[in-house]
Amino acid sequence: MSRYILSLDQGTTSSRAILFDAEQNIVGLAQKEFTQYYPRQGWVEHDPMEIYASQYAVMSEVITQNDVDVRDIAAIGVTNQRETTILWERDTGRPIYNAIVWQCRRTADMIGELLDRGLGETIRGKTGLIPDAYFSGTKIKWILDHVPGTRERAERGEILFGTVDSWLIWRLTDKTVHVTDYTNASRTMLYNIHTLDWDDALLEALDIPRAMLPRVCGSSEVYGYTVLQGTKIPIAGIAGDQQAALFGQGCFEAGDAKNTYGTGCFLLMNTGETACESKNGLLTTIAIGLGGKVQYALEGSVFVGGAVIQWLRDEMRFFNESCDAEYYAQKVKDTGGVYLVPAFTGLGAPYWDMYARGCIMGITRGTKREHLIRAAQESIAYQSLELVEAMERDTGRRISELCVDGGASRDRFLMQFQADILNKQVRRPMIRETTALGAAYLAGLAVGVWSGTEELKSLWRCDVTFEPDMEEPRRAALLAGWRKALDRSRGWADRL
Repeated sequence: MSRYILSLDQGTTSSRAILFDAEQNIVGLAQKEFTQYYPRQGWVEHDPMEIYASQYAVMSEVITQNDVDVRDIAAIGVTNQRETTILWERDTGRPIYNAIVWQCRRTADMIGELLDRGLGETIRGKTGLIPDAYFSGTKIKWILDHVPGTRERAERGEILFGTVDSWLIWRLTDKTVHVTDYTNASRTMLYNIHTLDWDDALLEALDIPRAMLPRVCGSSEVYGYTVLQGTKIPIAGIAGDQQAALFGQGCFEAGDAKNTYGTGCFLLMNTGETACESKNGLLTTIAIGLGGKVQYALEGSVFVGGAVIQWLRDEMRFFNESCDAEYYAQKVKDTGGVYLVPAFTGLGAPYWDMYARGCIMGITRGTKREHLIRAAQESIAYQSLELVEAMERDTGRRISELCVDGGASRDRFLMQFQADILNKQVRRPMIRETTALGAAYLAGLAVGVWSGTEELKSLWRCDVTFEPDMEEPRRAALLAGWRKALDRSRGWADRL
């Protein structure tokens, strides 16, 4: 049996490749950052060719640096930044416009028009999503509207749409396979998560030709092959990054929940084969497509999580390395009454305020850099708490513990504050690369490396459990201050 699974983890700021063995040990990892483009205020773009080039480079690097025989790679799994939208020419494979990133707010007015037409409840009922510029549908329409001749070419089947998984697989299979999986399709605002098909009424509402859309598949099957060093290797797993992390955390049963601390924060709870409609600003989405069935999830999204630390590093220049935030946050006993609301691109769940903007409240003459850094750290935990509370209200089920992963989960100060402000256990796994691990699980299941989810569950190991240790009066006071500051940030851009 082949010894390795190769995960391609294409994220918002970098592309990574991770090699796992059959015991889920990490054999090797390579990572490469790529360029972020901000052509106008609130706009975010990537170069699709740079995405592919960086992903291919790290894939080659991890194989070469670890002296791996490609014949020992059983399969490739792909996980990706979701909602990011790419349109390209079928014949040449050339993108017709930059990728419009999930963070981009350029289509906020387009969402407003859909709501004015009374389509809000229709979209919510069919897709499980709250209409927002976050999702792919209006991004596709924007490109079709702004690149001359594109819609006509798309109607003729000459232009293809894909989220990043589709784009990578199209390139890796030498322009022969145009697919996506249920999880990514469910993030487009075009896919009916109940009938499991692209929705003609929504396509018509946005004037998007069906001919440009990928075929939707399960999350664990062989989609096609890529050739590395003369060897054909099956591409056998696909999941959007947050669903992959849910799967990688072993959240296979209804009620299991995880929070990923990346560029944003994403809390998902598996709701089994029942699509639970949220009354508290959460999304209903597809958790995974496995064995001919789909499981659903409730999801809450924080747009700016770890990105607030990057902002302190790159724009404010408060420190040189992101990991330094933990050190500085602990140099003061509290924030000195300062709250930072990082609504740089609006607020996600449970508020869905496209016009909210970042603010810093409570500054006094005694406020220091350390106070601001600590306030930024704490803002990540406060936003995650809002998601947990909304999820518990929707399901009537108390989340007793939270599984965590992602880059910022390495920060012990943040994880302890998260446990304190939640008043719940926070559990961090031994392998924190759970997004890549989830993609590896899906690919490995498809080619027989693992027998099923029971075997995968037996491999999961906890690294550390953070126990809550904050008195209730202090917790309540901190939360009251946060909500007061949050209220100041809402609707700001709309009022200008």
